[in-house]
Amino acid sequence: MITERPLPTSDPRIGVLGSYGGLNTGDEAILTCVLTCLRAHSPHASLIVLSRDAEHTRAHQPLANEVLHWEGVPHRQLHDALAGLDLLVLGGGGVLYDGEARRYLRLVAAAQAGGVRTLAYAVGAGPLREPDDREAVRTVLSAMDDVMVRDEESRLVLEEVGVERDITVTADPALLLPAEPFTAEMMAGEGVPTDTRLVGMSVREPGRAAEHLDEGDYHALLAGVADFLVRRLDAHVVFVPMERQDVRHAHAVLSRMAAPDRGRIMNGAYSPGQILGLMRHLDLVVGMRLHFLIFAALSGLPVLPLPYAGKVFDFARRLGAPTLVGVAREQSGLLLAELDRLWDEFPQRRPELVARVRSLQVLARETGVRCGALLDDLPSRSGVAPGSGQRKPPLAMGRT
Repeated sequence: MITERPLPTSDPRIGVLGSYGGLNTGDEAILTCVLTCLRAHSPHASLIVLSRDAEHTRAHQPLANEVLHWEGVPHRQLHDALAGLDLLVLGGGGVLYDGEARRYLRLVAAAQAGGVRTLAYAVGAGPLREPDDREAVRTVLSAMDDVMVRDEESRLVLEEVGVERDITVTADPALLLPAEPFTAEMMAGEGVPTDTRLVGMSVREPGRAAEHLDEGDYHALLAGVADFLVRRLDAHVVFVPMERQDVRHAHAVLSRMAAPDRGRIMNGAYSPGQILGLMRHLDLVVGMRLHFLIFAALSGLPVLPLPYAGKVFDFARRLGAPTLVGVAREQSGLLLAELDRLWDEFPQRRPELVARVRSLQVLARETGVRCGALLDDLPSRSGVAPGSGQRKPPLAMGRT
């Protein structure tokens, strides 16, 4: 049990906990957007990121005032740091899944025990089958001041687990990411031509979120897709890794292509904003990674998602993009036909895509507004909420 936290005597101290530390480009995009939102609302707040690689986060997140490494740190030291917070923000991103949910929520529960207010910021959930993770989710989320998930799939997962509270469906924070330049020099450094059509492709490894994938099957499927696009569009295919493990799988796909000379695998280390900037060089994208698809949609490109998991299927549905179920070789014909149709019809579809993206961005901003309302509700220096004689109750919550 941690000691009761002291009443704030200065600007608020806000902790941000998630899968941060350079492991995944999408998670880093989320962290950038969450910190930007918090800084915009509370310019003088102390923003403390709990990272899995503190050195990486210090180097890449200038908005963070402090960075704490939370894996392998003595419990007392970590609990003392949590006790000094006024608010702990969990997420965003997919943090509530088997094997990981209990680890994150152990820290959230410790903060709650010390009187720190807590909020789930557009998190993703599932799969959740292991009893310890399900129990942690039921217990800790019920005690949070606000719970927002990034998609309908996550809400359904939490309800199935037994979370009995209002859960608001918003949208992924990375929808608010600003682009950074990806220059012609950077393209040349990657050996990517700029005088031809370019198709971006995202390949990921099987894992907890994609445990049903057969490697040989989907590698062969994507190689066939890449070859089709080379022929159909006279294009080069650019494989964009979003995690280090993606490189190996991109090589596996490239090795199965009939025209491997028309493919390139990006090898440089780039910020999320630069990967978003890369999209302006592309003509079409096919992808498995959620944030690769988000970046493409933000750039107004024709997008064909490959829904290996519910979060990708949900985003495709909200985007109005084709929603083929699964990534299996027997779907090759359907996939190629869908690509053909997508390319031919996209000039007419583009206005709808732009409108849907804008609607999702509105939801993403509302996540920040709700977080800001909770910040405004924190006790003042005298220990009472502004304008009242006692601490206010948690925010009223509703489902969208």
